[in-house]
Amino acid sequence: MLPSQPLLHAGLFALTVLQALASDTFIAAVYEHAVILPDPTDEPVSPNDALALMNKNMDVLEGAIKGAAQQGAHIIVTPEDGIYGWKFTRESIYPYLEDIPDPVVNWIPCTDPSRFGPAPVQERLSCMARNNSIYVVANIGDKKLCNSSDPGCPSDGRYQYNTDVVFDPEGKLVARYHKYNLFMGESQFNYPKEPETVTFETPFGKFGIFTCFDILFHEPAVVLVSKMQVDTVLFPTAWMNVLPFLTAVEFHSAWAMGMHVNFLAANTHNTSLAMTGSGIYAPDGARTYSYNMKTEDGHLLVAELDAHPRLSSASPPAVSWSSYALSVKRFSQNDREFTGIIFHDQFTFTELIKPEENLTVCQKDLCCHLSYKIAEKRDDEVYVLGAFDGLHVVEGQYYLQICTLLKCKSTDLDTCGQPVETAETKFEMFSLSGTFGTNYVFPEVLYSGVQLAPGEFEVLNDGRLISKTKPTKPVITVTLFGRWYEKD
Repeated sequence: MLPSQPLLHAGLFALTVLQALASDTFIAAVYEHAVILPDPTDEPVSPNDALALMNKNMDVLEGAIKGAAQQGAHIIVTPEDGIYGWKFTRESIYPYLEDIPDPVVNWIPCTDPSRFGPAPVQERLSCMARNNSIYVVANIGDKKLCNSSDPGCPSDGRYQYNTDVVFDPEGKLVARYHKYNLFMGESQFNYPKEPETVTFETPFGKFGIFTCFDILFHEPAVVLVSKMQVDTVLFPTAWMNVLPFLTAVEFHSAWAMGMHVNFLAANTHNTSLAMTGSGIYAPDGARTYSYNMKTEDGHLLVAELDAHPRLSSASPPAVSWSSYALSVKRFSQNDREFTGIIFHDQFTFTELIKPEENLTVCQKDLCCHLSYKIAEKRDDEVYVLGAFDGLHVVEGQYYLQICTLLKCKSTDLDTCGQPVETAETKFEMFSLSGTFGTNYVFPEVLYSGVQLAPGEFEVLNDGRLISKTKPTKPVITVTLFGRWYEKD
């Protein structure tokens, strides 16, 4: 006699847990989704039309979830805005929202869908997790009624939140996170009164979650890692790439290295808005990643990770980011310094003139030291060493200290800092360091074609970012991206 469906599911779930408990590793998946967008309108559509659009996207996500489960994945992350898109006003997004309860209620929407009112999206996500015995991470919208006794209550009587949810392999809601740092243009949403630090335990480590723009701020991102001591961060995002430093794959990989955690980044895919770049990252580099500006296809990534990366022998040691840079004298005094703009910030640059040289460039309290050797100096490509020490004030305010070796767009020095995706110059070696005032520094190396360089560079405990071997591809940028949170 065949076992009943509940017994079969319970057996599969128990087997999944035992498999995870038996190993110090787990298999993670992320899905970069080309979202099916609603027709632009300032007027709310009917709830049925809203659900129909969301079901089209969830059809695609369900295929990715099944594919990940078939490859043995224990958890899958899907993107921010992945179920309904982003072209909304406060009023027009309302039909897409559901009331998402606090996970303490111990709720499996798949088996009890009407407990908290209509929740067809949560029901379907819960069933996807339950039917495939996998943790499912998704981004949806939460609505919460409020009244005049609450001084912060919006005039329409409700809070609306950009929300991440996590369902475990039984389909139970185990995490709910309301995005705190809203990107400009997210006027359809409110932010919570206090930043949330959301964590949950699994058989393969402690997990935390936040969304997109949150990564650039102390709360909740740094608090989650430094105080809550999570092993793995889940990161639904709708990331618009900004070369040379804020391309999704390079910055997310660098953040994982700088914070010593696993990082599962699932991006929305929309080439017209430069949205692409998803990956599964460990503290010692990318396990797998994808950057695709050529097609409109979604993409599933699957890779194995250490469940407790801080305990892994591959986990990098603590870094004293300014130790080396403060111990050396300024490499050079030169009269070829000039200024240039990168993403609205004014950098101080100096050009790499010789095939092999030691250079220093300073701005305010930050001095950046570079030692390098170029395999073959080309006359048609120009590289500079740059420094920025100041408050970035576009699309938010946050204090940066950046040391960077980067390729200019052309031989015209006025183009230094403009986006570049390809290069021909190969380096024999590089060593970059800076007199940082912060311990939060993220190391980036980006090769031609917007490719990462896993295993080809390392950060020494004295703060030097160095090439381990001769770089195998031409360099776009080598960067130490510092965030001085106390000076925001």
